Amino acid sequence: MTTKLDQELSQEVSRRRTFAIISHPDAGKTTLTEKLLLYGGAIREAGSVKSRKAAKFATSDWMEIEKQRGISVTSSVLQFDYKGHRINILDTPGHQDFSEDTYRTLTAADSAVMIIDSAKGVEAQTKKLFQVCSARGIPIFTFINKLDREGRDPFELLEEIEQVLGIRSHPMNWPIGMGRSLCGIYDRHKTQVELFDEDDHDRIDLRPVSGYDDEVIMKMAGESQFKQLGEEMELLDVAGDPFDMEKVAKGELTPVFFGSAINNFGVQTFLENFLTLAPAPTPRKSDKGDVTPTDSNFSGYVFKIQANMNPAHRDRIAFLRIVSGKFDRGMSVRHVRVGKDIKLSQPQQFLAQDRDIVQSAYPGDIVGLFDPGIFRIGDTLSGKGEFRFDELPTFSPELFSKVTVKNALKHKQYQKGLDQLAEEGTIQVFTSVGFEDIILGVVGQLQFEVFDYRMKHEYGVDIQMSRMNYQFARWIVGERIDPGKFRINSLLVKDSHGQYVALFENEYAMRTAMEKMPEIQFFATAP
Repeated sequence: MTTKLDQELSQEVSRRRTFAIISHPDAGKTTLTEKLLLYGGAIREAGSVKSRKAAKFATSDWMEIEKQRGISVTSSVLQFDYKGHRINILDTPGHQDFSEDTYRTLTAADSAVMIIDSAKGVEAQTKKLFQVCSARGIPIFTFINKLDREGRDPFELLEEIEQVLGIRSHPMNWPIGMGRSLCGIYDRHKTQVELFDEDDHDRIDLRPVSGYDDEVIMKMAGESQFKQLGEEMELLDVAGDPFDMEKVAKGELTPVFFGSAINNFGVQTFLENFLTLAPAPTPRKSDKGDVTPTDSNFSGYVFKIQANMNPAHRDRIAFLRIVSGKFDRGMSVRHVRVGKDIKLSQPQQFLAQDRDIVQSAYPGDIVGLFDPGIFRIGDTLSGKGEFRFDELPTFSPELFSKVTVKNALKHKQYQKGLDQLAEEGTIQVFTSVGFEDIILGVVGQLQFEVFDYRMKHEYGVDIQMSRMNYQFARWIVGERIDPGKFRINSLLVKDSHGQYVALFENEYAMRTAMEKMPEIQFFATAP
């Protein structure tokens, strides 16, 4: 028998969309995010990351170092409502030096929006992030941005998406002109045109047409562009991939939308199409099988921990993705790893640094839990039952530094900062075997700078970092591991869980070690 709670749960799940926005730096991710928030009424005006010294800053960029640099450093969670949908955007950092935090955040998304600069095409960071989404088989929607500037041929961009990323594409709309000659986009599925008005970004002019050969398009585009559109549409109809929702759902086909986020052009039509096509919250795997969102038993997992979101209060927040059941403020849940029941008394929802105490939430929602130091990344919380969600992946660092505290009297604060920032995933901490040196591992150089900045400003500790020449880390497993064999162009260390990790200066040293020690297994991530 269906209960009132079951009906409520089913209804709330079906109207939710939880997705990540992925892109290379400067492709327009922050601009698109803010335009979506404007439509939802979540903000009144967009900030600008371009103007770094101005008083306004992007809604999703809240940490002081982000304001100084004009980039997104951490992953924010943005929630708003639009036409009956509850939308959760996981605003992931686009900067290549913050990919590890980004990778983990993608595990909490049910779909992804990939932004591509029309002039630059598929860039390195986009490729990395796409691969993480693709490995999970989640639907990926593409927004080709900056149509108002001179860009590459649309067919060339589609071909690059297919060749570089290995995913087929289906353009949902098509540009009529580009850069100075841009006059609109033609919607292939709704047979309408959206006119581009360079002077009025708030005005969205949609006109129904009978097809791409309609006289309305001829009048707005002129004979040359009208003829070109006809030729391109015929080519797409004959040679392009047909729209297939099943392939979209499996992450095998990406619907492509063209637009210009800064000019508010094509954004609303993209949002409305996306909300129709993107999936509601999806099941998550656990050691007891799949957990479905409409299961009445509450469950969720911690995918991110952020200390000192409010420097005045020195607080620490664990971000929880709700997987199933209804969340109520003050409810008692089982903290599976520690085997204790805990009360969730101050759950919060976010619009970047702005927070509201949340009374209730549903699958797909992200809530922030006050953390007195009891949570770790990957922890499972459950209303009842001792199951655990699959572990979140770790990623192999590529840069390493030895770290020491300058003032020995600050050792306690130093250790606290080291532990907290490691649990957040800002850095990975290793200890050298035999010497007990503390070594930090990161994916990119800027993470060292953020670590240094936060240790000084949040924990009052000055540190000394000395770069090391290692480039590769491999977790090793074997019955007998001899530290003496890891002395030439390599170093043996232990991670925070006590597992052996070998650091190598180059690929040759790594290959040589593997050949000389066939009895030992080498892993790119913690086994």
